[in-house]
Amino acid sequence: MFKIAICDDDNRVRDELKKHLEDYKGDNTAITSYCCGEDLLKDKSHFDLIFLDISMTGMDGIETARGIRTYDKNVKIVYLTSFTDYTNLAFEVHAFSYLHKPINREQIFKQLDEALVYRLEAEGENYIEFITSEGVVRLSPRDIYYFEYLNRRVIVKATQANYSIKEKITVIADTMAKYNFRAPHKSFVVNLLYVKAIKGYDIYLMDGSIVPLSQKKSTEFREDFNIFLSKHIQKNM
Repeated sequence: MFKIAICDDDNRVRDELKKHLEDYKGDNTAITSYCCGEDLLKDKSHFDLIFLDISMTGMDGIETARGIRTYDKNVKIVYLTSFTDYTNLAFEVHAFSYLHKPINREQIFKQLDEALVYRLEAEGENYIEFITSEGVVRLSPRDIYYFEYLNRRVIVKATQANYSIKEKITVIADTMAKYNFRAPHKSFVVNLLYVKAIKGYDIYLMDGSIVPLSQKKSTEFREDFNIFLSKHIQKNM
């Protein structure tokens, strides 16, 4: 079962979107509709995919998304927006994709296809084994926010817990590069997927952490992140 939520303060948009979703033949779906962000957050249900309007009365989509991420780090959020420039929004929200209003059936079906492919990939995703102080731990790259070298150990900041491993941070950087991890500082390796914003020489991550960006690595890291961000947005438009 593929669980989908619709959150939009426009009745016509909700009804139209629900009709298209019910017509989708890619998988069995369960659809729940909300007329505002407050109701969605109050419910605290977990979904595979959320279609979320950015410009709602009361709590807007950006604030709603922040609330969602406090209890669900994995749900894919497709933002419904009247804006044509998504670049500024991309720093503020962690989006799977954006749909420009008025939306159509082809756009919706494309997002459902993409989301289902991601779910299948996640189910068959390769895991990396780390020998930690707690024993052998298997983690997906998506489970990791960043690595930090501290007191001759590397701390793995993961979504569920922190782990300590004995390894060189340079080796970690080389190993994780293919998973879109980059080293913004000699003591850190960061998952670009979870970068929320870069302000000066501080990197803000989706879990609330702030990681330093060294002056020496600033230009390269910003370029790598912009390339990653551009590919991510283009792929899911």
